[in-house]
Amino acid sequence: MKHAVFAEFLGTGFLLVAVVGSGIMAQTLAEGNLALALLANAIATGCMLYCIITLFGSVSGAHFNPIVSLAFALRGEMPIARACVFIGAQIFGAIAGVILTHAMFDQNLFQLSQTARSGGPLWVSEIFASFGLLVIVFGGLAQNSKAIAAMVALYITGAYWFTASTSFANPAVSIARALSDTFAGIYPAHVPMFIVCQLIGMVLALLAVRAVFGRATHG
Repeated sequence: MKHAVFAEFLGTGFLLVAVVGSGIMAQTLAEGNLALALLANAIATGCMLYCIITLFGSVSGAHFNPIVSLAFALRGEMPIARACVFIGAQIFGAIAGVILTHAMFDQNLFQLSQTARSGGPLWVSEIFASFGLLVIVFGGLAQNSKAIAAMVALYITGAYWFTASTSFANPAVSIARALSDTFAGIYPAHVPMFIVCQLIGMVLALLAVRAVFGRATHG
C-alpha cells in the first residue's frame, strides 16, 4: 500500500512539473506566440504522462487523478478507503510538483494564479475532457491494457487543442495550478466549478463505459 501511495504522490508531482514547468519555459521562449507556447505545453505534458504511466502502472495503477481513483471505487474495483488515500496523495503530490517547479525557475514558491478560466464553453469542455479521459482509461483496459500509457498521453496532448479549457480533466491538477501564477494557472475561485464539471464528466463516462464495454475492464 505505501509503495502505491508514494507512487501516486510522486507521479502526480512529476505531472505538474511537466505542466507548469513547460508552461513557464514556453511562455519565456515563445515571445508572445500563444499557439507555439500551447503546443510546447501539450507535448511536454503528453511525454511526461507516457513516462509516468509506464513507470508506475504496475505499482499503483498510475491514476494520478482523483476522478480516476474515484471511478475505480464507484465501480467496486478499489476500496473507498484506498481511493481516498490515493486522492490525498495526488493532491499533495500535485502541490509539491508546483512548488518544486517554481524553485527550478527562480520564482516565488507560493503563488495564487490570476488567470481567469470560467464560463459555459470552458465548463462544457471540462465535462467532455473528463468524459473522454475516463472512456479512454476504462475502454483501454477492456480492449488493450498495454496501450493505456500511449492512449492517455495522446488523448491529453490532443485535448489541449480540441477543448476550450485546454483539458485539465483532473481535480488535483486544477487545485495545484491555482497555486501558480504562470501560463498554466487558473484563478482559485474558478477551480470549484472545474472540479464539478470533471465529476459530471466522470459520471457520464462510467455510464458510457458500462453501456459499451459492460464490466469487461479491470484495474
